[in-house]
Amino acid sequence: MISRIGAFFSIFAACAALAAEPAPAEQCGGADMLVELAKTDPGVHRKILDEAAATENANALLWKIQKQGTAPSYLFGTIHLSDGRATALPKVAEDVLSTAKTVVLEVADASEAAMTAAMFGQSERIFYADGRSLADKLSSEDFRKVETVAASAGMPEGFARVMRPWLVSTLLSTSECERKQIAAGVPVLDLVIAAKAKAKGIPLVGLETVDEQLVALSGIPEDEQIEMLTVGLRYLERRNDMLESMLQMYLKRQMGAAIPFQIALAGKVGVGPSAFAGFERILLVDRNAGMSRDALPHLEKGGAFIAVGALHLLGKNGLVAHFRNAGYTVTAAD
Repeated sequence: MISRIGAFFSIFAACAALAAEPAPAEQCGGADMLVELAKTDPGVHRKILDEAAATENANALLWKIQKQGTAPSYLFGTIHLSDGRATALPKVAEDVLSTAKTVVLEVADASEAAMTAAMFGQSERIFYADGRSLADKLSSEDFRKVETVAASAGMPEGFARVMRPWLVSTLLSTSECERKQIAAGVPVLDLVIAAKAKAKGIPLVGLETVDEQLVALSGIPEDEQIEMLTVGLRYLERRNDMLESMLQMYLKRQMGAAIPFQIALAGKVGVGPSAFAGFERILLVDRNAGMSRDALPHLEKGGAFIAVGALHLLGKNGLVAHFRNAGYTVTAAD
């Protein structure tokens, strides 16, 4: 919910900002809510860590992919943030990226033009155009919060009423600090990798199009979108802390805790795990299958550096498992 749903618009905003001179990345900061839970609710904290420990392939961000007779390739998990702690690639990842024959990203054409075309071409997936209003789906208190969030994000007056719930969750997933960095021209990690590849003349290809990502984001059942938005609004004042918590999981190689953490926080405000069913199925399981299918030709050629959101790597339906099922030996490299 926090990072994964925010990927599309974080990258869109970053692409738009790249036209300006990039600013140096800074640390946004915040409290680590997972560490906080160890003190305030040790039972929930232990449950999250136990579920994380039981998640397959969640202990590394860089994976080496091998098959006899083919040059090795690598799979790297990203986080869609501009924070300097995220964009500083581990040396081993930097080294294998610099010698790659091909760099494979979630989206190859993440230009402002491509993003804008997708948004206008599929505006019905972003905004209600049939007379419905988000104000009718939320309490008056929650909708006032949505109006505040929309205004702080620079949305025109009145847009809050026609924004689909997933879009508001996207805005909630980016802190004010992160938004300011992106507006100043600081690229998110995915774009840092793209820039490094371009600087070395390494071809860039994508596993998805912007349109396909919009279809996935908007495809979560609306009742679940509303429930997830409700959770985000309950934690509105802790946006910096939520983002910091996800970043710490990423840096500590604890991404297996990400979804259990979000489900636990939802439970504390009365929203059950079923609210995340569509998110996991559509944004992870289904997309992982498509990414794996489209990545295999690059693995067959060898020398690929594949960089996608870290949540796509882990679990029994993650890319590490998919590539192993396709006959490759996949081992942690970082």
